Amino acid sequence: MAGIVNVGIIGAGRIGKVHAQTLAYRIPSAKIQAVADLNAPAAGQLAAQLSIPVATGNYRDVLENPDIQAVFICSATNTHAQFAEEAARAGKHIFCEKPIALNLKDIDCALEAVDRAGVKLQVGFNRRFDSNFYRVRLAIESGEIGKPALLHIISRDPAPPPVSYVKVSGGMFLDMTIHDFDMARFLIGAEVEEVYTLAGITVDPAIGEAGDVDTAVIMLKFANGVIGTIDNCRRASYGYDQRVEVLGSKGSIATSNNYPNAATISDGSSVRRDLPLNFFMDRYTESFATEVAAFIDAVANDKPVPVTGRDARVPVVMGLAAEKSYREGRPVKLSEIG
Repeated sequence: MAGIVNVGIIGAGRIGKVHAQTLAYRIPSAKIQAVADLNAPAAGQLAAQLSIPVATGNYRDVLENPDIQAVFICSATNTHAQFAEEAARAGKHIFCEKPIALNLKDIDCALEAVDRAGVKLQVGFNRRFDSNFYRVRLAIESGEIGKPALLHIISRDPAPPPVSYVKVSGGMFLDMTIHDFDMARFLIGAEVEEVYTLAGITVDPAIGEAGDVDTAVIMLKFANGVIGTIDNCRRASYGYDQRVEVLGSKGSIATSNNYPNAATISDGSSVRRDLPLNFFMDRYTESFATEVAAFIDAVANDKPVPVTGRDARVPVVMGLAAEKSYREGRPVKLSEIG
């Protein structure tokens, strides 16, 4: 299917706007034909901004459009699986934001529909496309640092989300840590067999009252012997903290945070610099664009997608195992989850 890929967007919220702008301004091989949102005025506003021909309040208008070859599912999490199934039945290639669902039954139904239809499905784990993290992956894959032994992922938000969001998010392990679970598999290139979680409430008691945690350390036991740790917190007062370190037999590789500039100020009292970029929309701007470009390339040139449905399923299994480990106070094998 070389040439222009006609796409539709379902969801005109924050991430829908990001992907729409990427498609409109940065990917000449893609053309947005329609945008849908339950909030029809939001769809209309985005369509007007980007000269999208069709704006609608009904997502089925996108799926039933014969000119559209691929859809971007950027709607609320609880709609992802249903919309992916319907898009597959309509013969559309699918880019779906993570997670496909918060339970394995709905994920498996969606993946089965994709397999039956023979369409492509890429899931939005954008951090794989970050240049810093990709460099870590290359160092491991090429043997540059030897055989990996230890992995440490630090992922801390600048501030907690509203409690109203926490209540519907699926919990920190399926909402926040899910990116780190995917990153762990991607960087090490092996599967995790077992997790052990220590977690609690150190940021906002209301999060605990909602049944969630806001601070956690999760230990990972990989099938190839690597030991990993994921360090999460819903509050880092200095900004969005996103770092990785891997220790190997020949050396180590580490990534630091991204900053708005490279300036360092030195005076008689201190040596300092500006704070890191403050949240994911700033930190991962380029990775969002790169993942969208990879999907369009896969559709246009009939290539495999770089992040598959299975890649989307496994981090949910890991999240459910992490939650079980926290609740039961013991290591949990992923085989216990499914």
